[in-house]
Amino acid sequence: MGLITQLLTLPIAPVRGVVWVGEKILEEAESQYYDPAAVQAALDDVDARHRAGELTDEQAADLEEGLVQRLMAGGWHD
Repeated sequence: MGLITQLLTLPIAPVRGVVWVGEKILEEAESQYYDPAAVQAALDDVDARHRAGELTDEQAADLEEGLVQRLMAGGWHD
């Protein structure tokens, strides 16, 4: 970037900083959301709640399907 460009874009520098921070937060949130360990923990929780009678067969199946889709969307499948 030339000096003129830097001077002209200086007022929007804070906006670029906020956008960068937002992108980093999104990346970390997606990393945690799609983490296979987090999905496995959620699957274990669904199973425990189903065995305890807190979830019907249909509810458990729906939750498990959503979690498996989340795992597949995260690119962790072979």
